[in-house]
Amino acid sequence: MRKLFGTDGIRAVAGESPLDPKTIYAVGLALAHSLRDSKDVLLGMDTRESSEWIAATLIAGLTAGGAVAHLAGVITTPAVAYLTRKHGFGAGVVISASHNPWQDNGIKLFGPDGYKLPDATELAMEEEIFRHLGSLVHDSIAANALPEADDAYRAEYIQFLLGQVPDLSLDGKTIVIDCANGAASSVAAQLFAELGGEIRITHASPNGRNINESCGALHPEIVADEVAASGASMGITFDGDADRALFADEYGHVVNGDAVMLLAARDLKARGELANDLVVATTMSNMGLEAALKRSGIRMLRAPVGDKYVLEQMQATGASLGGEQSGHILFPALSTTGDGLQTALAVLNVLHRNGKSLAELTGDLKVFPQVIVNVKVREKKPLDQFPAIVSAITAAEDELKDSGRVVIRYSGTEALARVMIEAEDETRMKHHAEAIASSIRTELGI
Repeated sequence: MRKLFGTDGIRAVAGESPLDPKTIYAVGLALAHSLRDSKDVLLGMDTRESSEWIAATLIAGLTAGGAVAHLAGVITTPAVAYLTRKHGFGAGVVISASHNPWQDNGIKLFGPDGYKLPDATELAMEEEIFRHLGSLVHDSIAANALPEADDAYRAEYIQFLLGQVPDLSLDGKTIVIDCANGAASSVAAQLFAELGGEIRITHASPNGRNINESCGALHPEIVADEVAASGASMGITFDGDADRALFADEYGHVVNGDAVMLLAARDLKARGELANDLVVATTMSNMGLEAALKRSGIRMLRAPVGDKYVLEQMQATGASLGGEQSGHILFPALSTTGDGLQTALAVLNVLHRNGKSLAELTGDLKVFPQVIVNVKVREKKPLDQFPAIVSAITAAEDELKDSGRVVIRYSGTEALARVMIEAEDETRMKHHAEAIASSIRTELGI
């Protein structure tokens, strides 16, 4: 069982274990020793005030392990994945905690193929990290000076994205873009300036502590309200490292990843590019998506939460489209990982080719009422060890049966238990969600 790596790398409060200097340095050592054909490593980061010292400490470990670090500066996570693969780097590293608050940070790792590291590789790295921690002395760890960031990497990534939509024009449209004061702030203005239309960039003034703060994909209602107030054509909002995107239609309604998968799946099927007429979603996707896809002759499979696990099932089934309700959308023919900017361009391209609005192309998605209750927990023990929790879950499943779904899981990145229920009957849904959450609070809550 992995102790450091969650569903998306290592994540914690910056400066506290496992994001303390000793562990970060040990991660650099272990990563350097895992490299095979190339000892060159590409690093990117988001806009948190801790990103630079974490990058410097990691580089010290990489250097001590015989690797050579190259810095892309503030850049999106999917940009690092793309550039790592294109230039043949031995690995790619992103210093980011994605949608988490500014106090947190993280280390995301990519292999030379541009894919996130498999669980087995992360487990092997963990074993080496813990060996180093037994012998490292904190006072002996000196962070290297950061190398100068090469802006050419960002320009190259922008051209890569534009090359995927050569005929896209936004002329006649007004689009509000929320950069979450994160990594998209360094890319979005230059990218969308190439496409015409009126582009209004918001939340693109990072100060190290305002990433995701009342903005971005965690708060899609913000861009939705701005669209409604200004009469814009639509809105787009990213998370801190821009590996996912959510949208707002012309009426100021939030459009999530389920609706994006429906829109994209129908478009790919119409063009004969939806492999096996199949979409891979997760356990969190709404039953309404499954029903809408079925009406279009498209099957939907569910993977565990985490774009890494969606991708694994896509590779196993040959699917050409997958994603998460939260806005991670995977187009494996284009990229090795979810990319919010790429998703935005793909959606805009579908609208442009069809001559229709976002509301017109997603309006028939009828979602089942859904509630998600997050419970802070002191530890992540198996829930089946607690009879009261099991009883509450069983009661919900027995009553809802075919008219709803119950999904209980621990967050892979935070100390949270997530209780998700969707059902045709909203009253029963809320009752059971709170009953299960209450039982978890009693047994495991902080």
